[in-house]
Amino acid sequence: MSRPLEDYALIGDCQTAALVARDGSIDWLCWPSFDSGACFAALLGSPENGRWLLAPQGPARTSRRYRPDTLILETEFETAEGAVAVIDFMPPRGHASDVVRIVEGRRGRVEMCTELVLRFDYGSIVPWVRRLEDGTLKAIAGPDMTVLRTPVPLRGEGLKTVASFAVSAGERVPFVLTYGPSHLRPPREVDAESAFADTERFWRRWTGRCKDAGLSTPIVRRSLITLKALTDTPTGAIVAAPTTSLPEALGGPRNWDYRFCWLRDATFTLLALMNGGYYDEAARWRDWLLRALAGSASQMQIMYGIRGERRLPEFELPWLQGYEGSRPVRVGNAAHEQLQLDVYGEVMDALHIARASERLPPDEVGWALQRALLDHLETIWRAPDEGIWEVRNGRRQFTYSKVMAWVAFDRAVQAVEASGLDGPAERWRRVRDEIHDEVLRSGFNPTLGSFAQYYGSDHLDASLLLIPLVGFLPPEDPRVAGTVAAIEQHLMYEGMVMRYDTERNPDGLPAGEGVFIACSLWLADNYILLGRRAEGRAMFDRIAGLANDVGLLSEEYDLQRRRLLGNFPQAFSHIALVNTAHNLGVHDKPAEQRAGARVTA
Repeated sequence: MSRPLEDYALIGDCQTAALVARDGSIDWLCWPSFDSGACFAALLGSPENGRWLLAPQGPARTSRRYRPDTLILETEFETAEGAVAVIDFMPPRGHASDVVRIVEGRRGRVEMCTELVLRFDYGSIVPWVRRLEDGTLKAIAGPDMTVLRTPVPLRGEGLKTVASFAVSAGERVPFVLTYGPSHLRPPREVDAESAFADTERFWRRWTGRCKDAGLSTPIVRRSLITLKALTDTPTGAIVAAPTTSLPEALGGPRNWDYRFCWLRDATFTLLALMNGGYYDEAARWRDWLLRALAGSASQMQIMYGIRGERRLPEFELPWLQGYEGSRPVRVGNAAHEQLQLDVYGEVMDALHIARASERLPPDEVGWALQRALLDHLETIWRAPDEGIWEVRNGRRQFTYSKVMAWVAFDRAVQAVEASGLDGPAERWRRVRDEIHDEVLRSGFNPTLGSFAQYYGSDHLDASLLLIPLVGFLPPEDPRVAGTVAAIEQHLMYEGMVMRYDTERNPDGLPAGEGVFIACSLWLADNYILLGRRAEGRAMFDRIAGLANDVGLLSEEYDLQRRRLLGNFPQAFSHIALVNTAHNLGVHDKPAEQRAGARVTA
């Protein structure tokens, strides 16, 4: 039986990440990078598909926390005999990647056990394990190698590595599991205590740069730490989540691989980082974006791999039963081949905001690339596409896609007028105005009193809440107010927002999913823009209250079962939370920063 997502905490080294369950089991870890095959895949299968348990032998009461301002997890177990803590972390990547686990005795004497089940390639390959002369345990299969170092005597048992030991108050017993390529010598030994001190210092220095966000500072800081943990340090890429195939509806097929980088996250990510005070990370994300896009404008994709890879073929892993039986389990994402016009506006907006920042270094090739993208967009913006939600039942004239095409040309005009860059501003202005007129004429449904999901439809879509946030119309425009009211009436359940109605509006998959966390925060942003600040604050508090005990959010929430749904933790949810927190503040409001002065009535 799968554990609720709320039971998991995140540790990571800014190149990959692991999920640690409340009972002391690491159930998910892809090595050596976010998009590698998992060596612990129990999250999507069973313990036989790989996990690492470290816990008391008998019953225990559990509590946990992150050490303040860090990604170091402390899980405390209270037993009848005493208390111990398991301290879990991954030191920021140096020569190799390590998972460090320190068992600290806090009271009495507690009998402990560990069970290490290594299964490479998403739980499918049993490695060959042998003990080296110095006691190190070495496991190899194909290109993958891990070494485990600990003073605790280990033994093999049924294709697992197990041990029993006792810890008394004041004792600290280390376990260090390290990954390395199998054709090289085992990575050198890491001192667990030194690694602990270095890791704590790294995270506290990093969080020390975080700007104050008023009453929301603690949850904002935790969200930014999570965002940093989902960042690949060498490239600057930020993955949408460290997991694949965690379902949007339990037992259903809406299970996608999110270990990639979506262009549509670009602007909100930049604003969250810059407003948080993290300009270096923002610049590295901007630079990753430019490298990923480099090439023919006609070949731009909606998402890329961590290193900018373009081939992300989607396939299934039939040997994994799926999270709570949710099949198929997928690797790769076929949506990378879709046409989604909104990403053109997203890229132009992100680079526009980066260019306007005095804290980001200028880029050397960005404007030439943007002009090429605009030339291509000018030839295709009238085409139907698969839209922001990546539907799998054909292309349509999605309203939000056209709005973001407008954004692309609007930001280009601003670049010429405000920044003095070279370009055919008059032609771009004509295209911008043509798109604007078409959206008002074809995207607005007078019967609904709201913009519709696609031209000629009577379906609603939460992405339409972004219309005032990107400056397409001012928030006080009655068509914006009507759209907010319609979404409140038809897409809002128990105070939270669905993306769209999958029952009435089929998208190529069986109906049913949770409410969408980011969309709910977009509604909060609209409330703030409309002067309904108390409602915006209430929505923010409601969403912040969905985070688990260590402050992590997934993509969606199941109102019936009161559980988090979707890939976890989800960068987009945390980014939206950070931006709404700043919208509630006094300065650095992303909704105003993004809309800017170019609000067209």
